[in-house]
Amino acid sequence: MDGIRFAFGTLTALPVRVTRWDREAARAGMLWAPLAGLVIGACAAAVGGILLLLDSGPLLAAVATAAVPAALTRGLHLDGLADVADGLGSAKPAEDALRIMKQSDIGPFGVLTLVFVLLGQVAVLTELYAASWTRGAAAATIAAVTARLALTLTCRPTVPPARPDGLGATVAGAVPVRLAVPVALTVTAACAAIAGAGLGPGAAVHHALAMAAALGAAQLLLAHCVRRFGGVTGDVFGAVAETATTTALIVSALGAL
Repeated sequence: MDGIRFAFGTLTALPVRVTRWDREAARAGMLWAPLAGLVIGACAAAVGGILLLLDSGPLLAAVATAAVPAALTRGLHLDGLADVADGLGSAKPAEDALRIMKQSDIGPFGVLTLVFVLLGQVAVLTELYAASWTRGAAAATIAAVTARLALTLTCRPTVPPARPDGLGATVAGAVPVRLAVPVALTVTAACAAIAGAGLGPGAAVHHALAMAAALGAAQLLLAHCVRRFGGVTGDVFGAVAETATTTALIVSALGAL
């Protein structure tokens, strides 16, 4: 339960009190991170479904579906994405880039990144909802799960923290590979099976590929951030999550309509 509290207390805005902040709780919490993604994705899909039932168009349902995860995380992942974009876009040394990322304002790189990422998510969800609520709901839920699974993999021991404090330092290196890999395989297989049950065998393969592509894109960004910043921060975790979300949605839509 300490791990579940840690996952929901740090990765969502739900009223869950974190009782332990030690490494054992952090390890368990990041292993349970996909569960937090499942709850967030299911809520997003439900809101989209309600709007469609009320005869809204697919665009409004897509906007609401994209907004729910932002609301349930207090926008922390989007904020992290914007900060990382500013840090990378500055082309400054690691120390200066980290200082830029820690500032409360958002620069032009961050604004442009947020605009295009959110436009991409809404565009994909609109197309999927236009086909059917089931397609949009499956993609939104699996994307949210994949985003948190990417965070689990980001916590492997070979990824160091860029700062000695903050959430990044708390969870960096907390999840051994021997635990992260089985969790990743199990979660991917479960999501593919659920998609296949609702949309057919082809959808199972399609969503499994979408998850693999999303995790790959997230790891590429992570590797670049580690090279540029010397490690991970809470902002990097947010950027990894949003990168995985957007990639999973895009690949889910390609060839599916």
